[in-house]
Amino acid sequence: MPGPILHLGATLLCTHAGQATPTTPFPRVTVSGQPVVTLATPYVVAGCGLTGTPTPPCVTAQWLAGAVRVLAGGAPVALQSGTSMCAPTGTPLTPLAAQTRAIAS
Repeated sequence: MPGPILHLGATLLCTHAGQATPTTPFPRVTVSGQPVVTLATPYVVAGCGLTGTPTPPCVTAQWLAGAVRVLAGGAPVALQSGTSMCAPTGTPLTPLAAQTRAIAS
């Protein structure tokens, strides 16, 4: 499904309102002046609000499905409409804000 390409400045939250930040965006391709994020880019999650359960809070996240036709450095770019998963909870990331000029499928 087509969607906006995610970049370093996109705002993403885990299901429990923790801020997700890409650790190694791809610097050779930029959108809105910021490096794009590929499916190979891991995320770190800070401030996950999951408490009071035996499950530990979200620590990392990874995009599982993204663009099919658009690659950066040989890896598909992550899309706002893509699929992601946080570890160890297994919940998805929620993209709140991303650039809207570059759409990929």
